Amino acid sequence: MTLRQDAARRGFDDFVRAESDALIRSAYLLTGDRYHAEDLVQTALARAATRWHKIEEPRAYVYRILYTQSVSWWRRRRIRVVETLTGDVPERQAPAGPDLELAVVLRQALGRLTPRQRAVLVLRFYEDHSEAETAVRLGCRIGTVKSQTRHALDRLRRLAPELAELVNLKAEVGS
Repeated sequence: MTLRQDAARRGFDDFVRAESDALIRSAYLLTGDRYHAEDLVQTALARAATRWHKIEEPRAYVYRILYTQSVSWWRRRRIRVVETLTGDVPERQAPAGPDLELAVVLRQALGRLTPRQRAVLVLRFYEDHSEAETAVRLGCRIGTVKSQTRHALDRLRRLAPELAELVNLKAEVGS
């Protein structure tokens, strides 16, 4: 192993240790499933690892892979899988309360958005990126970020009107 390859490997290892938790949180918000989130992060890191020595902005590069791969998986899954909803609720003990109820409503509503709308909301409001940063990460124009944000928030308002007063979605549209 050359000195450059060794340094790149150490840099990659350091990145994985520092960013894994944040990557998994973002992937979970994109997929709505812990196991899919872990798979998504693993795929993104594997793709980045092969080009690590050439990457100038590792964090942005890996997050972009994460978002684009999420959309790609969703498109393939949408074609092949038909979900069947049942009236049975799985048995899980969890503390009840307003925070839990909000989390459940938010998760269900986010799950009904398109992957791009979900990615825009995660980047803009969860990770607190500007419109310009979000556009760079998703590889699109600022106008696309603005329109996707507007469409996503409109859809959230229709799907879960109780979220509007709790998280003040009405005020977010103007930002």
